[in-house]
Amino acid sequence: MIRIQGLTKRYGDFTVLHDLHLHVAAGEFAFLQGRSGSGKSTLLKLLYQEIGDYTGEIVIGDTPAQALPKYELRRRMGVIFQSFELLEQKTVYENVALAGEVLGRTGEDIAPEAQRLLERTGLGGKQGLYPHQLSGGEQQRVAIARALLNRPPILLADEPTGNLDPETAMAMLVLLQELQREENMTMLVVTHSELLVEAFPARRLVMEQGRITAHAAG
Repeated sequence: MIRIQGLTKRYGDFTVLHDLHLHVAAGEFAFLQGRSGSGKSTLLKLLYQEIGDYTGEIVIGDTPAQALPKYELRRRMGVIFQSFELLEQKTVYENVALAGEVLGRTGEDIAPEAQRLLERTGLGGKQGLYPHQLSGGEQQRVAIARALLNRPPILLADEPTGNLDPETAMAMLVLLQELQREENMTMLVVTHSELLVEAFPARRLVMEQGRITAHAAG
C-alpha cells in the first residue's frame, strides 16, 4: 500500500509537486500518466527515497517512508527503470542476484529465487550472458527479475517500456500484470503510452503540473 498526503516538493523557488494526495491500495495495479515535466519521475524518486527534502507524508505499507532504513525500503519496494541500469561487467544472473546481495543475503539463499525468476521471465538459458549480448526486451526482463528478487510487496516501474518497440512493450506489460497478480503486489507503472493504458484494465492516474488531476477506473 502507498499513501501520500499533502506531498509538496520544491527546488528553490520552483514547485514540482503541489499538495499531492494519492492512495494505491495493497495488491492494486495502476498507471500514472502525464507529459514530460509533470512530476511523475520526481514522485517515484520520492517514493523510493532517492531524493528527499519534501513536505507532507509518504507512507509505505504502514510506515512513513522517511522512518524506513535504506535496506528496509529496498526490501519493501522494487524499482524498474526505463534505462534498465544493468551492470555491463556482470552476467544476467549476477545482475539479478545483486539485489539480494545488497541486503546481505547469501548466494545459497538467493539462488533458488533468482533461478525461478529467470525461468519465469524467459531467461532461463541466458543467465551466463552479459547485457550487451541481449536484446532490449531481454535486458528489461533482467531488470524485472532483479526488481522482484526480494519479493517486494510494492513495485514501481518508471517508463519500463519506453525503450522498447510496440510489440515488445505489449508483451512486457502482459508479463508485469501476470507477475503482479501472482505475487499480489501493489504496482504503479509510469507510462506515456496511451496504447498500453487502453489495452490493460487498471486505474489510470493523470498528473499535470505537479498535481494528480484525474482518477479513472480501468
